[in-house]
Parts: sequence; structure tokens; C-alpha cells
Amino acid sequence: MDILRRNNVTVTGNPRGRTVVLAHGFGCDQNMWRLTVPALTGEYRVVMFDYVGSGRSDPAAFSEDRYSSLDGYARDVVEVCEALDLRDAVLVGHSVSAMIGVLAADLAPRRIGALVMVAPSPRYIDDEGYRGGFGADDIDELLASLESNYLGWSAAMAPVIMGNADRPELGEELTNSFCATDPDMARVFARTTFLSDTRDDLKTVRVPTLILECAQDVIAPREVGAFVHRAVPGSTLVTLDATGHCPHLSAPEATNEAITAFLAGRR
Repeated sequence: MDILRRNNVTVTGNPRGRTVVLAHGFGCDQNMWRLTVPALTGEYRVVMFDYVGSGRSDPAAFSEDRYSSLDGYARDVVEVCEALDLRDAVLVGHSVSAMIGVLAADLAPRRIGALVMVAPSPRYIDDEGYRGGFGADDIDELLASLESNYLGWSAAMAPVIMGNADRPELGEELTNSFCATDPDMARVFARTTFLSDTRDDLKTVRVPTLILECAQDVIAPREVGAFVHRAVPGSTLVTLDATGHCPHLSAPEATNEAITAFLAGRR
């Protein structure tokens, strides 16, 4: 299969610069990076893609068996990197893609040489000695609501995830993105995302890593950012003056500044 077509891969920016791969989160697609791309294209080669089941990817390539594990999405990332023959790329992953990036870097260490984790969470469910932000019953209720009425769930949850109630257009954009995703494929990705536990995988990270957390984020609270920072050897944690779970949309200037400063320090 043509991987570039399967994942709707787009390449832009400076062909002589280091490659930065932008990986979107659940219910989104590569368009969510549109406010970040201009900050990168002058110096860097920028690669974007849609996970199978999202955006303009090839729906015929979807397999519930493959995408019922974050490993399946990590394989998407690695296969895109292989198709473009990338070396030492920087993977910028939003939300669940931050952890997908950890798995991909472990699978293909020569292809991914640095990580930027935007609002990461290795586990959304609280555990003994760990605060993920949700109780097990909360996640069960969330998934039951999503599976029974995906469009209704999207309309209710997207503004909560986005935050910034004083800027309703942001919540509307995320709602529209969720609603544009095939419900059956979204259910698989949602279950894979919200039931994941990749805390132990953080110990495998051996590349320079930037962790970006928001000052207020109901999906990935500050305790999660602190946990990831402690778990990833030598990582850098930056707390953005931002609200919600999508700072690349709600606070693009601060997000871009943090990303470009990290990249500049690793030329």
C-alpha cells in the first residue's frame, strides 16, 4: 500500500532543514497544526499526516484489530518515517500522540531523534499514587456516552476539552473535527486512547524531550505533566500560560515559541 496516500502525508517547508513531524490527537487531523506550521517552515522540513481513521486518510486501510492498541498508531508513524526515509526527525505529538511518539521512537530510534510532547498523558485514569484526572467510572461513562451517541458526545465534550469558554469558536472547531470523523473508527480510537496505560514506556525514552503542559487542562492536569517529566530522563518541562487541552490552537504564539526554542537548541 502507498503509505503516503494511506496517511494523507503532506510535506512542506525547507527541504534542507531538519525534519519535524507533526502528529495530531484523537478526533483531529493535520489541519489542527495550521497555526504552528508557519513558525517552522522557514528553517525546517515539516511533515504532517492523518492517522488511519482520521482526516483524509484512506478508510479502507482501517483495521479494528490494529488500531485497538496504541502500537498500531505507532506503526503508522514509523511507516510514514520509513516511506520518507527520515533520519533523526523531531516528532511533535499532541495529546495521545505524545505517547504514540514514545512508542514510535522506541520502535525506530534512528528515525526519531527528539520528542515534543504537547499536553501528554500516559494514563487518564487515576491509580494508586497517580492522578490522571479521571476515575474509572468517569471513563466508563464517557465511553458509553460516546458509543451510544457519538455526535451528541462530540458536541458536549469538545468544548470541555478545548476549554476557553470565552472563545466559543475554538470549541466549535473541535466539535466539527470530532463530528467529521467516522463514528465507528472514532469509537475504536477513543477506547484505545482513554484506556491506555503507557507509564512504563516513558522509561524507554532516550532522546531529548520537551514536555509542554497547560496551566489549566481538565484532560491532562499539572500532576500528569510533572509525572511525565520525572519519568523521562533529562526531559524539559514547560508550563504554558494557556487554558484547555489544545494550546497549539488556543495559545499558538506561546506554543510555537517553546517548540522553536527547543529545536534551536538541538541543531
